[in-house]
Amino acid sequence: MKPLSGIRILDLTRVLAGPFCTAILADLGAEVIKLEPPQGDDYRHVGPFLSGESALFALNNRGKQSVVVDLKAEEGRALALKLAAKSDVVVENFRPGVADRLGIGAAALRAANPALIVASISGFGQQGPAADLPAYDVVVQAMSGWMDATGEEGGTPMRTGEAIGDVAAGLYAVIGILAALLGRSAHGGAHVDIAMMDCLVAMLPTSHALQHYAGQPVTRTGNRHPLSTPFGAFRSADGQIIIAVLGHRQFAGLCALMGQPGLAADPRFASDEARTAHEPVLRALIEGWTTTLTTEALIASLRAAGIPTAPIQTLAQALQSPHAQARGLVADLPHHRLGHSPVAGQPIRFDGQKPLSATGAPALGGDTRPVLTALGLTPDQIAGLIAAGIVQENDLG
Repeated sequence: MKPLSGIRILDLTRVLAGPFCTAILADLGAEVIKLEPPQGDDYRHVGPFLSGESALFALNNRGKQSVVVDLKAEEGRALALKLAAKSDVVVENFRPGVADRLGIGAAALRAANPALIVASISGFGQQGPAADLPAYDVVVQAMSGWMDATGEEGGTPMRTGEAIGDVAAGLYAVIGILAALLGRSAHGGAHVDIAMMDCLVAMLPTSHALQHYAGQPVTRTGNRHPLSTPFGAFRSADGQIIIAVLGHRQFAGLCALMGQPGLAADPRFASDEARTAHEPVLRALIEGWTTTLTTEALIASLRAAGIPTAPIQTLAQALQSPHAQARGLVADLPHHRLGHSPVAGQPIRFDGQKPLSATGAPALGGDTRPVLTALGLTPDQIAGLIAAGIVQENDLG
């Protein structure tokens, strides 16, 4: 199933948040035309590299067509406007105001195509006192409350292990674009404003519960949950294991499994709140049991008792698991230089099928000539633009 078949996306984005968004749209069947500057997307020059190809670029630009256009030239901007007029969606992640100064801002694009949806992804949004600030993921993690909530108990703030701000903005951009497409017949085009800061603030439900409802400050709790106990990582005889108990029934089952059924009736552990208040004492009791058994033995016992548990796996271990293999979490796509390119792709299934792009990331300018030909330019016009350095092509495409 390709739910977005027939939808054309003009992709003016670079690096991560924007390309992550448009790669998902490509998986879902949209035609994605990626406009790149002569030097290409910045991610083409960021490692790790394989045979000269950036892994990060390959992962986040699957299924797209690459057209090289110099947007600093008047003729280049005219081409971008012409492509936008024939598109359903334009996605850009320039710093606010830059697209307007180039003459390809939302107002100019929608003037040529009132039904157009323009999605603008930025660090802090199109308006507001911080709108002009440069934003990398770690900057937004720091300002949003994510770093303050993350880290060892009593330790310093810590960023998450992935660029969650970029990924979150990419995902919310997909949501906004799909909603705008759904409502276009009734409401016309739209300018969708996606800010990394807004997205990360929206993705802190536990912190909001503490801040706004419990009147408690958000504190770092390491690998345990701030509200539920026992819910987190515990030492085993050969490593660590996750135990996630929610509710008294599961807690009673854990106590029985530990050989201490009476703990379930202990007033200190009679409710989730009480268990959290007495977490150090309860942890010591639980680890008195878990440290006598291997991770493998604990997993088997806990699962047999219906208690949620997991080993802490590396990505390699996760992908090698029978479940990941059965679900096809990573697939190989054909690539112009590498031969094949492993990608995770979008994870949603429709009637049991997971849509995925048919091709890997494009060569820089590999689709310039066919895209401009489809736009109505003659071979002589394209040759003139190439000679003038307004566009570039790459025969590897």
